Amino acid sequence: MVIQVLDKKFQPYIRAAQIQEEVARLGAQMNADYAGKNPLFIAILNGSFMFASDLFKELTVDAEICFIKLASYKGTRSTGNVITSIGLDESLKGRHVVIVEDIVDTGKTLYEFLPQLTNQQPASLRIAALLHKPEALVHPLTIDYLGFTVPNKFLLGYGLDYDGHGRNLKEIYQLVGD
Repeated sequence: MVIQVLDKKFQPYIRAAQIQEEVARLGAQMNADYAGKNPLFIAILNGSFMFASDLFKELTVDAEICFIKLASYKGTRSTGNVITSIGLDESLKGRHVVIVEDIVDTGKTLYEFLPQLTNQQPASLRIAALLHKPEALVHPLTIDYLGFTVPNKFLLGYGLDYDGHGRNLKEIYQLVGD
């Protein structure tokens, strides 16, 4: 079923059940990897809030979560500039850190952010992303926990937005004609 958000039409791309299956799989993998380690999850707002919430519910290991706001999108295109709106208050020294992202496309946001985290000397630093667009990648990154590899299309829903709208959708939609 095609939906309209603002002036654009979107068609279903990834169903809610598929998303939840991947989130459960990623959570199980993290439970095994972080047994006895008390990792700190850093969720990047705004887009990752739904993924971070569902992922955190899958964890059985002792873990903590905090949020930081980094953004590089306006409308359907990357602005090329990373904007930091909310800072990180937690000390990372000696901690196992997992960055939680909704989507990695150009990689610019994480490319700009990772050195700041590395300078704080975490015990380990890994990236979890629900979605990855390898065709759009400009800054090479290793994604340690990945849900879906997707084409370089504009996506909406499950935290992903179009000018602030559509984040609340349970499924992921693709822009029609993109």
